Amino acid sequence: MAEVNGAGRRKDRKGRKAGQAASRRDLISRSVLSAEQCLRDQDYGTAYAHYLLVLSLAAELKKDFKETFQYSLFKWAEELYALNRSQDLFNCYEQALELFPNDDIICNSMGEQLFRLGFRDEAAGYFYKAVKLNPNSADAKENFYRVANWLVERWHFVMLNDVKRNRMYQKAIENAVHAGCKTVLDIGTGTGILSMFAKCAGAAHVYACELSKTMFDLACEVVAANHMEDQIKLLHMKSHDVRVPEHIPEKVSLVVTETVDAGLFGEGIVETLIHAWKYLLLEPKPKDGNCDVYGQVIPAGAGVYGMIVDCPEIRRHHRVFVNEVAGVNLEEAMQFSSPVRCSHKTNDMNEPYATEKMSRVPGGYKALSQPFLALTVDFNSLQDLESIASGKSYRISVQVQEQGQLDCFITWFVLHLDNEHNLSTGPSEETCWEQAVFPIQNLPADGYIVNCGDTVVLDVYCPDCYLRLDLVTVIRAGEVDSGMSSDDMSLENEVDLCDALASLHTTHQKGAGREMCILEPSEIALLNNVIYHESFKNAFSKVLSSLAPRENGTFRHENDAAAPEERSSDPLYILDVSEGFSILPLIAAQLGKVKSYSSVEEEQHCAALQRLSERNGVSKPSLEFWLNQLEANDDVLQRPKSDKLWSIIVLDVIEPCGLIRQEVMEKCAIARCLLQSGGKIFPQCVVIYGMLVESHTLMQESAVQGTEPTLGFNIAPCINQFKVPVHVFLNISTLPCVHLSDPTELLRLDLMNPYTNHFSFATEVKVRICKSGQVTAIPFWYHLHLDEDIHLDTSSDMSHWKQAAFVLEEPFRVDEGEELLLGVHFQNSNVSMTLKRPS
Repeated sequence: MAEVNGAGRRKDRKGRKAGQAASRRDLISRSVLSAEQCLRDQDYGTAYAHYLLVLSLAAELKKDFKETFQYSLFKWAEELYALNRSQDLFNCYEQALELFPNDDIICNSMGEQLFRLGFRDEAAGYFYKAVKLNPNSADAKENFYRVANWLVERWHFVMLNDVKRNRMYQKAIENAVHAGCKTVLDIGTGTGILSMFAKCAGAAHVYACELSKTMFDLACEVVAANHMEDQIKLLHMKSHDVRVPEHIPEKVSLVVTETVDAGLFGEGIVETLIHAWKYLLLEPKPKDGNCDVYGQVIPAGAGVYGMIVDCPEIRRHHRVFVNEVAGVNLEEAMQFSSPVRCSHKTNDMNEPYATEKMSRVPGGYKALSQPFLALTVDFNSLQDLESIASGKSYRISVQVQEQGQLDCFITWFVLHLDNEHNLSTGPSEETCWEQAVFPIQNLPADGYIVNCGDTVVLDVYCPDCYLRLDLVTVIRAGEVDSGMSSDDMSLENEVDLCDALASLHTTHQKGAGREMCILEPSEIALLNNVIYHESFKNAFSKVLSSLAPRENGTFRHENDAAAPEERSSDPLYILDVSEGFSILPLIAAQLGKVKSYSSVEEEQHCAALQRLSERNGVSKPSLEFWLNQLEANDDVLQRPKSDKLWSIIVLDVIEPCGLIRQEVMEKCAIARCLLQSGGKIFPQCVVIYGMLVESHTLMQESAVQGTEPTLGFNIAPCINQFKVPVHVFLNISTLPCVHLSDPTELLRLDLMNPYTNHFSFATEVKVRICKSGQVTAIPFWYHLHLDEDIHLDTSSDMSHWKQAAFVLEEPFRVDEGEELLLGVHFQNSNVSMTLKRPS
């Protein structure tokens, strides 16, 4: 009986299993059908859920449904993003990666979602994984390069290649450790090189903190590569959060840091050291010197130096100095200003300074004064640091020694590491630092000219621990009592005199009472570019003339004159989808019976265009703001009306940094479908030009060059994971390099040609070598053809665009007279290059 019952139970179990398998197959089958129906109905969330169930139950079907699963995931993710359901979005990707942990496409897409939601560190990890999984993925590589530039900024490479800087820090740290500083805290450690200097000098205990997750991971990797992981304690935190004894067992005797920027204080060194002196450092050395163990800081202090400068390049990026552009009067309507302003009592919300490598500014600069000492700081004095942090203002009078335009103040600093070792970041020094630039704006036209003997009065102070230089007044030569001798002109008397004269001579802002519009420096440079706007005006006129219909419905030739009455009642429609502020719609609106649409987004930009249109007599119906007429999620590229098409669509194809904008070819394909017969996209064609150069500078700025510049430490393999082949924001005219070939046409992109819809191009160009050397990079720029006769050169002196360069992995030796094959690959708006000899 027991045997019969056992057999029955086994038979029941088999039956149940068979039934469960059948039910499972039935569930999978019904789920697949439901998923497919949901995709047809564009119900992507439900489709994703069905596919997730299918692949969880039947792993053997992953290959069959991988692409449709990805498609439903990506479409559903877009909907979740639009609904601001970030956590649900991430949950979906995590579920997908559990099913396909080694799928580079899902990893890359996850990175894109994280990046646009602001999680850049996390995004970098997914992009890096996607590149490792598929080194040929152009999308993943471009995404990783984009994030790498932000996560590990290019100055890290320049700084680590700066042998003088590294050696000076090493010597100063050695001196401090040998003098008795045995416990060291490295604040903002970066790659950890200063910590390794301290350990090699003999420090008993070394701690290092780093806030950036990417840089912290990199420091861990560097320290391990140099076999010091058990000797240096790395902390992933801000120094303000470090506690004794929770994170470090006791207060340290030495803090080393290089949390300085071009303006010295911009990375928070003042607040950082105030906190360190209060909570992390031993008491400072007493004045009588009777103390064996005490706290100190490297660098020990700094002096900030300044100079008055005349510089056309800075002027054109921070001040609109043209009164009229292509028929549009700018003078009376608006007051334009860059975010970086140097005027007395300005709002502290504006950016305090820009940065420039003054030795490489196109057109150079002219010093109008001798260097002057603006400020000093003792980093070993808590009182001095707190005085800086209080925002105390210092008034300085500087004599002009050369006639010129008062364009800006520039500053640099001398970093006193200790009593023996100093580092200068001056414009004439070979240094990894740029200089801080304080542009002067909104003066009367005659206020910018200064002459020898004039006195410029400025205030120096540090609100929010950011260095500021504010212009107070210009005292003209001869306005000071000539009976006063220079010996009588003590600092106190001079300050009192300046205070008395300031109320009389403080320069009033140009166009007081006019509305202010803040533009980016590249947008101001664009407004100053008369050739750019005249070129567009001429190209607009030619297209509009060719499309202007007669009353009988025929089109007249572009060279035929036409009376206003010959125009039909319907206007011609023009759409400008330029990024940022653009007056092209206003220029077009003045050309006749045109309805011109601007796609500017910012409220102040809309107000500025409206004000300009009123002052220039453009009727209200002639200028419209396109985004106001679209639903929130609508694509900008749409018909102007259900029964109308565009006559001209202006696309912004080049970024100010020198790269082609993402998805340009896709936008062109859409734009071509929205043009009326005879309508045009501007530009109609983009031609990429380039040349072969030998540039030690580009190599230094793109990767760490071996172990010699880092004084024997093995850092290059770790940080060079974050190097990118394309270097942006270049000025080719001042780039230190040797030209090894003439400029050559590399690639032509015909934006009006429907056969370019595949968005990917590859070609090989023969390049003749004109000088022997080592090719290290290929700088490139563009000619934007508005038509066959009119083009814009992005490398011209007045261009608001910078240029870019593709940096080779290894230098390529060439001889004069030989010919090479330069391979140019364009995919997804990204340019890559290869160089080889003909086979």
